Amino acid sequence: MRNKKVKKGLVPTTSKQPRIATTIKSSMDQNPVWHIGTLDIEGSWGWKDIEKKLFFSEILLKIKNFENMFWKEILGRGSHEVLVADINTNAQKRLALLNLDDTEKLVSLRLTGRQRIWGIRVANILRILWWDPNHEVYSSKLKHT
Repeated sequence: MRNKKVKKGLVPTTSKQPRIATTIKSSMDQNPVWHIGTLDIEGSWGWKDIEKKLFFSEILLKIKNFENMFWKEILGRGSHEVLVADINTNAQKRLALLNLDDTEKLVSLRLTGRQRIWGIRVANILRILWWDPNHEVYSSKLKHT
């Protein structure tokens, strides 16, 4: 039997840096991205009856303005997350009908005093769901009442 000796190999360097940045950006520090695959066309807050002029002259412009903001700026300025358990019963039933009742929270985007867009936020993506022109999905509790 031969006596084998292990040869000294290369010593790994400790100065190497990963090629990808290691800092993970919070979704609150990102701009919103819109997803319309969950858009509810038919229900009580469906998009089918919306006036074309209203959509293009007001709603689309507001959505476009949100794109210049971070989520941390959007939420808290009249827009907020709402627990599904707190929205009205008909909205909860509609979520079940759409097979989205496994969702815990929805986002209410405030367009005007009454008008809201509802969606499901996943990281920085808002999966747009409903158009709520009369603030019916969630009745906010007024302060000092």
